[in-house]
Amino acid sequence: MTPASGGIGRSLAGAAALALGLALAVVGTPALAQDVVPNAEPLDVALKTGPLLPEEVLRSSALTFPQVLEAFEREAAARADQVAADGAFDLMLKGEYYDRLTGFYSGGFGKVEARQPLRLYGAEVFGSYRVSSGDFPIYENYDYTNALGEAKVGALFSLLRNRDIDSRRFGIEDTRLAASQARLDVMLVQLNVQHEALRAYWRWVAAGEEIRVFEELLEIAEARQIGLGREVREGARARIALTENEQNLLRRRTLLEQARRDFATAANSLGFYLRGSDGQMVVPTREMLPDLSRMKPVPPAEMLAAAPLSETIQTRPELQTFRLALERANNRVALRRNDLQPTLDAKVELSRDFGQIGPGGPGFDSTDTVVGLTFKVPLQRREARGRLQRAEAELRETELRQRRIADQITTEVANILANLGAALKLADLADAEVKQANQMVQAERTRFRLGAGEFFLVNAREETAANAQIGAIRAQLAGRLAEASYNAATMNLDALGLE
Repeated sequence: MTPASGGIGRSLAGAAALALGLALAVVGTPALAQDVVPNAEPLDVALKTGPLLPEEVLRSSALTFPQVLEAFEREAAARADQVAADGAFDLMLKGEYYDRLTGFYSGGFGKVEARQPLRLYGAEVFGSYRVSSGDFPIYENYDYTNALGEAKVGALFSLLRNRDIDSRRFGIEDTRLAASQARLDVMLVQLNVQHEALRAYWRWVAAGEEIRVFEELLEIAEARQIGLGREVREGARARIALTENEQNLLRRRTLLEQARRDFATAANSLGFYLRGSDGQMVVPTREMLPDLSRMKPVPPAEMLAAAPLSETIQTRPELQTFRLALERANNRVALRRNDLQPTLDAKVELSRDFGQIGPGGPGFDSTDTVVGLTFKVPLQRREARGRLQRAEAELRETELRQRRIADQITTEVANILANLGAALKLADLADAEVKQANQMVQAERTRFRLGAGEFFLVNAREETAANAQIGAIRAQLAGRLAEASYNAATMNLDALGLE
């Protein structure tokens, strides 16, 4: 480096601050991505004692179920994409240094430049500072500055293509909409998880109730076996009665084992949604079964359907997601139409040299204002037309899919209401059947004790009554499942533990 050019480094000491200040006048502080996590503490069901209530299951699944946490992470990733897209408008700082180490000419320069893209008109503003020293050949005459250097500010504007939209602004808007879709996806996942958790809970409760029925049925047969054994030993009854009851014992034990198997399966399924504070699955036991007599009954279908369904359905996450998808598709069409436009860019620059006139002469000691235009267009534009046609086809596809999903949701809600109404009526009929079956059992037992009845009929009446109780339990289960489905379909957040 020559001694003269050594001053370049000292002159550049404040150059970065100058250029940076010119650009910071038009830049704002970028938004930062925010972590999206549940903001409540889960109940540690691993330490749970006493009956397990549905709201406790819903709280556990909402805060600890992996699929829900996955959805939150996807939303956080989508918000991070927003930050990355905003980076297209980051302030850019560029430094350049040029010097001759040997040769006839000694000219060298240092330059620092800041550029700030703007969203309006696809514009870009810039500011730079450059200082030179030494001699340049005539073909590098442009590199001369006065002793204190040259300051320059300017702007670029898009007048046709990229004026209203370009890939950078499209990316920012698209990632914003994608983040909104990710938030709706969180809600959709939560609705589905809470729905399935609630269904698993009521299946577990129903399976526990079925075990109770078959245990009572088996206890009756075991108690009768003791009495029949005594009567056979005393000669008051034929041994065939004891053998017949042993056959009933085997059948009822089989039914009880099947019920226990079903309960174990239902408990494992519920444990998939029921988790401790560490996220580990917790399989509930029979001791955690609730007292159904203290549970709120399923409200009538007419009460559930009091709210206008058309308004409720429109707030479904699926349909809101489609509205955002349509907006994204329209933006993509606009971007592809922009690609068909010719490029016409305008440029404005203002520069000024300061200090003593340098070796370049007095021609550099002035304020220069420069304007320019750049025009460019592909003559065939087949690539742009192909991309536009694809974007328009995708837009039409999204519109049709939105219509289909809206109709599907409407149909599903109508079917859920029909199932709920039927389930409640069937539950009432099942309860009436249980009462009648119990009356028949009592009457047949009385006849049997008096010697007027048959042992076969007593067993048949008892098993009929047990089947009626099982039918009532399953009818009540169908009502609970239909209620859970309706609350999920109509986004009853309070009933799903999401409020």
